[in-house]
Amino acid sequence: MLDYFSKHIGRYLKYMLLAYALISITYITAQFYRITGPPHARTRRSVIEPITQENESFFFAPLNQESIEQDEQEVLESIIYYDQMQSSQRNLDGPSIDITTNPIFQSKAFSGAMGPSNIHPYYYKATKNIKNEDISISTIVTSDRFPVLSRLASRYQGPISAAIHINDDEQKENVLAKLQQTYHENPDMKLHVDIHLIIDKYDRQFNMWRNTAKLYARTDYIMMLDIDFYLCTDFRKNILKNPTIMNKLRQGNTALVIPAFEYLAQSDGFNHEDFPQTKDDLMTEVFELEKLDMFHRSWEKGHSATNYFKWYSATEPYLVEDYNFSYEPYVIFKREGSPWCDERFIGYGANKAACLYEIYISGIDYYVLPNDFIIHQSHDYPEATRKRERLFHRKVYTNFREELCLRYSRQFVANNEWDSSISNNLRNECKKVRGFTGVIKHIDQ
Repeated sequence: MLDYFSKHIGRYLKYMLLAYALISITYITAQFYRITGPPHARTRRSVIEPITQENESFFFAPLNQESIEQDEQEVLESIIYYDQMQSSQRNLDGPSIDITTNPIFQSKAFSGAMGPSNIHPYYYKATKNIKNEDISISTIVTSDRFPVLSRLASRYQGPISAAIHINDDEQKENVLAKLQQTYHENPDMKLHVDIHLIIDKYDRQFNMWRNTAKLYARTDYIMMLDIDFYLCTDFRKNILKNPTIMNKLRQGNTALVIPAFEYLAQSDGFNHEDFPQTKDDLMTEVFELEKLDMFHRSWEKGHSATNYFKWYSATEPYLVEDYNFSYEPYVIFKREGSPWCDERFIGYGANKAACLYEIYISGIDYYVLPNDFIIHQSHDYPEATRKRERLFHRKVYTNFREELCLRYSRQFVANNEWDSSISNNLRNECKKVRGFTGVIKHIDQ
């Protein structure tokens, strides 16, 4: 009898383990298919249909009153220092006290970074006269991207503010020699590019580098651009000659989105000379040749708010309406009065999204330009590093968004702007914070 029960119990356990394994495999397969989607749909999302955003999930982190007040004070002090710097630089022809190279100023300006860093603004300074009302490309460059920067200078033919990071190690002098060679080989580099050196031992401080490029830009407007993108259209000329768009930029409450694309086959994205340079040619490669699609199509939240399906037929700038906090477009905006990138984001993941989230929360709307576009130039990615750092920054970004909601809410209330249009973006986004509706009732107390 005991042997009988033992055999049957063993048989039942085998059946249960087999059933569990089948259920697990089915579940994992379903989840994988849900995330990736069918191969064709995954690679052609912007063509098939408008990409609808999933409902954003609530996020929650403890509201630490003391740390938030300290953060507000530091931001206020930073703004004062930045305003002083800009005032001293405004009259470039007259005598002024240049505090931009002062190590105390720099330590305060970049107090959120790891530091200390050895920062050399205008290590090379563009020789061509720069007008205040122009658009500087604000970009960050590592030593392996010097040729790409040189190509960008020749293509753009306008002011560029480039923050270049160099590791403070035994290769430093070799890298500086390589930079010097690149700079002097191309006359367009001398004419158009301001180079600001950042020398330290800290890799991937992307937001600190972005702040450096923005801080030392010499025009009223900047385009925050990743160096690996090719400028397919002359958006600078199109914008500067358009009175309606320029008025929006001058007011400081509009950022212009340049739609970004990439090739489905990485091998097609190496030769920029073959890239389309008109919207009609781009549409041919998107619809007929099926070679191009939205940038980072595998991470739809990064760019889908641009609404590519709408852009394909657009003839006028249109408002980004389906915003999500992972949105990270390439934008042109007014330098003065716009938020700075939070320097706590060190490494891959959420660093650029955090910049653009704060710009949006501060009351700046995103408008997509209908005829201009950029295309990503293929290169290799250090994916293992990216995955580790993205996991960490997911948690940092959750806390960051909540802090911003509280801080800007206080600011709008104190300035009697809570019921004005400037707070619309904040109210729409921050209502997704669990418990925020209750907190906002007592924000002025």
